Amino acid sequence: MSDIKPIADRSAAIIDEIETVIVGKRQAVESVVIGLLCSGHILIEDIPGVGKTMLAKALAGALGAAYRRIQFTPDLLPADVTGTSIFSQKTGEFAFRPGPVFANVLLADEINRATPKTQSSLLECMEEFQVTVDGTTHILDRPFFVIATENPIEYRGTYPLPEAQLDRFLMRVSMGYPTPEQEVVVLDRQAREHPIHSVKAVITADEVLQMQEQVKDVHIDPSLKEYLVALVAATRDHPLLALGASPRASLGLMRTGQARAALHGREYVLPDDIKALAPAVLCHRLILRPEARVRQADAAQLVAEILDQISVPVVD
Repeated sequence: MSDIKPIADRSAAIIDEIETVIVGKRQAVESVVIGLLCSGHILIEDIPGVGKTMLAKALAGALGAAYRRIQFTPDLLPADVTGTSIFSQKTGEFAFRPGPVFANVLLADEINRATPKTQSSLLECMEEFQVTVDGTTHILDRPFFVIATENPIEYRGTYPLPEAQLDRFLMRVSMGYPTPEQEVVVLDRQAREHPIHSVKAVITADEVLQMQEQVKDVHIDPSLKEYLVALVAATRDHPLLALGASPRASLGLMRTGQARAALHGREYVLPDDIKALAPAVLCHRLILRPEARVRQADAAQLVAEILDQISVPVVD
């Protein structure tokens, strides 16, 4: 088994650097770093102005990685995301012009303002780390990490993300308002210059790729695998859920559990890791029945109910 301490130290360095910009959102920042360690992607759903974009920019700065931002709008086309072939009069041939998706950290800002067709242009990128245009496949540079933001669905001018798109996101997190004390700190830090301009790289791309491989070596007991599968299976049988979580959710729970353990300097996963991450991994993958809405129950409440019902294994 590889040494976990370097992962914990490097992760702490990334988090500390991000927190020079993002104040008081430790859980959200840790969730983003866990997603990075798992080679997954993060969906941040929250109201405007709470730091979603700055979180993505600060992460890219801490990694010293290529960063691109796509502002999703109703008139955005798939080619505006992935790229397109342009005819060159000099060569008499079509040449591929890469889109903004060719980056290490991609911010898909307000992704639910684009049409489902444009949203779906990210599916191949997120799952297979490649882009196919006009029958030619182009490989994306690694690491490749998507942070998508969306406004709450009840806002005007938004399109719900298709189930296939939601399932590609490893976790969905929110940031929320800062406390009054934290907001004062934000004002102080931005009195003269935004701290995002002072973010420095604390890790290289090669080190990130190495960490992503080492996380897979974190031990997870067979009883814990059975436990997380039982949690996911319970969503498929719940009377208030029309659609439960897929096997991709089971894999996501295992990977995020391993990453959380490594982030905290452990070489083994605890039940608390699974319980802490289950809402972020599962909730956005669930579709509620009309009866659930009548009872004013949401996905988070149902996941909490399932966590209370499934017995937690004892791990030595």
